[in-house]
Amino acid sequence: MRLSLAAVVVGSVAVAGGGYFFLEHWRAASAAEQWTLVEDYCVDCHNEVEFTAGLALDRFGPDSVAHEPEIFEEVVRKLRGSMMPPPGRRRPDPERVDEFVAWLESTLDDAAAEHPNPGYVTAHRLNRYEYERAVEALLGVDIDATRYLPADDRSDGFDNIANVLKASPTYVDQYIAAARDVSLRAVGESAPKTTVATYPAPGDVNQGLRLPGMPPGTRGGMVVEHWFPADGEYEFDIRIAARRGVEDRHDVIMTIDGEKVFEQSLGGPEELKAVDQLQAVAQAEIRSRFENIRLPVKAGPRTVAITFVERAYGESEAWLHSFAPEVGAPGPSIGGLEIVGPYEPAGRGTTPSREKIFVCRPKQPSEELPCAEEIIYSLARRAYRGAVTEEDLGALLRFYEAGRSQGDFDAGIRQAVMAILASPKFLYRVAPAPEGLSPGDVYAIDDLELASRLSFFLWSQMPDDALLDLALEGRLSDPDVLEAQVRRMLADPRSKSLVTNFAFQWLKLYKLDEVDPNPTLFPEFDESLRRSFVREMELFVDSILREDRPVVELLTAKHTFVDERLALHYGIPNVRGSRFRRVEIEDPNRFGLFGKGAILMATSYGDRTSPVLRGAWFLENIVGTPPAAPPADVVTDLKVTDEGGAFATVRERLEQHRGLPSCNGCHGVIDPPGLALENFDAIGRWREVDVFAGAPIDSSGELADGTPVTGPVSLRNAIVADPEQFVQTLTEKLLTFALGRTVEYYDMPAVRKIVRDAARDDYRFSSLVMGVVTSDPFRLRRVPDDVPRPEGTTAENVSDTISRENGV
Repeated sequence: MRLSLAAVVVGSVAVAGGGYFFLEHWRAASAAEQWTLVEDYCVDCHNEVEFTAGLALDRFGPDSVAHEPEIFEEVVRKLRGSMMPPPGRRRPDPERVDEFVAWLESTLDDAAAEHPNPGYVTAHRLNRYEYERAVEALLGVDIDATRYLPADDRSDGFDNIANVLKASPTYVDQYIAAARDVSLRAVGESAPKTTVATYPAPGDVNQGLRLPGMPPGTRGGMVVEHWFPADGEYEFDIRIAARRGVEDRHDVIMTIDGEKVFEQSLGGPEELKAVDQLQAVAQAEIRSRFENIRLPVKAGPRTVAITFVERAYGESEAWLHSFAPEVGAPGPSIGGLEIVGPYEPAGRGTTPSREKIFVCRPKQPSEELPCAEEIIYSLARRAYRGAVTEEDLGALLRFYEAGRSQGDFDAGIRQAVMAILASPKFLYRVAPAPEGLSPGDVYAIDDLELASRLSFFLWSQMPDDALLDLALEGRLSDPDVLEAQVRRMLADPRSKSLVTNFAFQWLKLYKLDEVDPNPTLFPEFDESLRRSFVREMELFVDSILREDRPVVELLTAKHTFVDERLALHYGIPNVRGSRFRRVEIEDPNRFGLFGKGAILMATSYGDRTSPVLRGAWFLENIVGTPPAAPPADVVTDLKVTDEGGAFATVRERLEQHRGLPSCNGCHGVIDPPGLALENFDAIGRWREVDVFAGAPIDSSGELADGTPVTGPVSLRNAIVADPEQFVQTLTEKLLTFALGRTVEYYDMPAVRKIVRDAARDDYRFSSLVMGVVTSDPFRLRRVPDDVPRPEGTTAENVSDTISRENGV
């Protein structure tokens, strides 16, 4: 992948091979001479007669480039990815392609500077992830939004794209149900009903190792986060699986927020004798020790942990304790937990959410209304992201009064909180254009919208008080202030959403949950390995992005993070226990993203690898040249065996595709990078032989630009030898996520500028972020020709419905 970013202009700074050089004299060929490449290599297919891909380049000339940016940005993308001319066709020299692309990009960038188009984002509904984080930031309540709202649609791989975040009529009921439940949890009830919560133990937890969050010297068990709705007493039933290992004594402890509240033992010689003689009666007596445990608990979210005290094993038992990580522990295990309560509730208590909501407390009736106004304004200011009007406050106070008339002061506040959570100003980000502008006009967004864009980009949640204060003072748009805020926000733990939200979606890691490895073919796979894959990726990507390393290290880094389970899977020695730790990798095949099990499994099927999936993932997410959709008549029933009945390798099956002219145009580009990763099996293990075909793995091939590759090392080297293409792809994805809309052809000049500027800082992640934040698409907006209205029911219907139901 040798083509570098080359938006070269006379007297400008340009990128080449990862560095910068100053061009005092750029002796480019004339536009007419540049256009000869199109005439020599393109118009044979792309003409008014053939009309291949719906494109007729014989209708254009060199002067057309500036006037047809949508067409020629696509030409640039195809040439950058060496996708045109297609494999097998006569191709120009790479140097000539470089020069032609440089001319195209320079022409397109100059035209865009004269007629800027920063685009437009329609009304933007909070997606599930943003809703969840907004509720936590506003009210201090940790919720699972999947309980309330359906999955969001994705566009370009992201679930925060405004024009697909629709609100169907069913959303009305779901918004109201969510607002009711969340407001109830946040404010609390004085006398909540007794409820039962059941938590089964994860079936794939290694009961022989200390679990994360457990005290030292313990093994196995389970941890749950439970919401206790009021101060009071609660009953706990611990389910013990004691069908083995009772010949020895085992001590079980339960902790709440790290404090031991219960301890009981089972097992030993007498217990073993009773089980042998009395069977079910003895087992029932053992279980009864762990049932109906009544304890006082304060209201609020609490961490309940149940575990075994680790014991020493004798030499004769050593073989039992050296079990493989996927095998259960040699003794009793925790089967689940049931929590019932509250009994005799003693009030709402003091919880993190109540402390966050009640910024004042009325001491007498005359103080109630002023205090309610203070609480509601404080909440609405954050929930509505600074845009609070007198009309907003009046509407919310009416909800408070309706609730107060039916209960106490807290009941009134709860009703106001519910109205806030159902308000369009909370659920939607909408910023109408200033008055007096006409369609096509470009204007700078105001500081409040800038604050929202910034916070949802970097934190996936609403702005904090510091950001809102600067926005309300009109200071946030000051370049120095803005840069300081970006750096503050990147250093904040909340920026971890750039890893778990942005990067995981960019890398398509959500597909990991869609792959179910065949247990017969991959008996060593279990859900704990899947979780280890995810945790490794979270820590690895975090170590590059949030430690502000050059983003190219995502491909080249020689370190990763493993626990014992994952270390054994990768063949990394001397790692013990369930704690993840950073390790240096000796095997270069495992460096960077290409060697990570999460990516390798997410781009496979449950029963085999897929070079097509891996190649398409590579083209879309690493080099930014996604392949075209397959034709309607594509052949999918590839023969698994050859004519003699022997199993064919994956490479041999794919050659059936490449042998067809209609398929080779795409598969000649897709397959080579996918085959370069073929030594990794469907769950990311390294292998030398295809065990099904009984043949050595052949990972050799040739990328579309002619670069030979023989495996993950040479594939990585082909990218990092000229990293700008990868950095541009990452920048496009970052800008898409930041804007909440698809990056269009008119955004590409801004993308190229961000990458050129970031090269001065060795492509550090913070430089790309600053480039996005200061770019025209992020800071400016274009008045659309017609303002599209979100499809389906809008959030205003939610507000109207909840008002009717509460008599407001």
